[in-house]
Amino acid sequence: MKIVTIIGARPQFIKAAAVSRAFEESKKIEEIIVHTGQHFDTSMSEVFFQELQIPVPKYNLSINSLSHGAMTGRMLEEIEKVLLLEKPDCVLVYGDTNSTVAGALAAKKLHMKVIHVEAGLRSFNMAMPEEINRIVTDRLSDILFCPTEQAVKNLIKEGFEHFNCKYHCVGDVMYDAVLHFLPIAEAKPDIKKRIGLDQYIACTLHRQETTDNKIHFKNVIEALDVIHKQIPVVLPIHPRTKKMLQSFELEPEFKIIEPLGYLDMLNFVSGSALVITDSGGLQKEAYFLKKCCVIIRNDTEWTELTNAGYAMLTGYDPTVINKTVTKLLDTKLSFAEQFYGDGGAARIIANTLLK
Repeated sequence: MKIVTIIGARPQFIKAAAVSRAFEESKKIEEIIVHTGQHFDTSMSEVFFQELQIPVPKYNLSINSLSHGAMTGRMLEEIEKVLLLEKPDCVLVYGDTNSTVAGALAAKKLHMKVIHVEAGLRSFNMAMPEEINRIVTDRLSDILFCPTEQAVKNLIKEGFEHFNCKYHCVGDVMYDAVLHFLPIAEAKPDIKKRIGLDQYIACTLHRQETTDNKIHFKNVIEALDVIHKQIPVVLPIHPRTKKMLQSFELEPEFKIIEPLGYLDMLNFVSGSALVITDSGGLQKEAYFLKKCCVIIRNDTEWTELTNAGYAMLTGYDPTVINKTVTKLLDTKLSFAEQFYGDGGAARIIANTLLK
């Protein structure tokens, strides 16, 4: 079986690390990796390929720093050229980025089967570009691999049992990645020594609806500055966040550090007292590493975490953010539920495709 895999952003590199390893171990799947270039600098791309031992992409399209329409259009054009050359049996896409929807569109228009890993997720917020991407990709897909039972329920509610496709609940490949790489990460130098803190809150901010809205962004920075006076807040800076801090002339009081690779990020979260984020993937990684999570958003795709009390949504109100941080710092939970499978999702995906 020949599969062309489309990746382009940090979370997809992590997922690919697990799935590509399972493909290689199967000895029966030839994988051609296409990197769209959506995340392109060393801190957001190159370091992940080095650390996670992902096969070197055969194609690097170097498409980035464009508007949503321009980026998706360019990707669609270039991916189509690759697919015509490679003639794969299937095209595999991950998650909900512009790379994802461009890969699915290119494949479907060429009458090639589409595999979607991390299918069925819904925030029900159509203002999020990611929500549009995941809905379109799911509808185009022939084989949908869902990370949770809730994701399967979402597809059933949308009538997918009547479409010409198959969907499977396999667990979350990001859990596979954490289980595989955490021991390797723990062998690296202690991140606490590098940042000079014994206790801290791990924070990430990068979503467009957070950073590009001046009122939202100022409110979040204000809240983090207040929290920082009680317990240090440490933020590995995303390129977009750095740009918007400069654009809005904001000068945070909390600690900002350079972006972290995946292994350092595992150590960073594992050593924290709490996680504050607007990321989707980090909500789960926090749970995998037994950390509660404050979600700086109005909605989440990972509702099992909020329903069980492991994570809480705050929106962008500084008072709500501060109260939620205080509450979760005092919360003790078991982290015993297996919301995301047993760590064997990638192997199930490979075996299912071969069948």
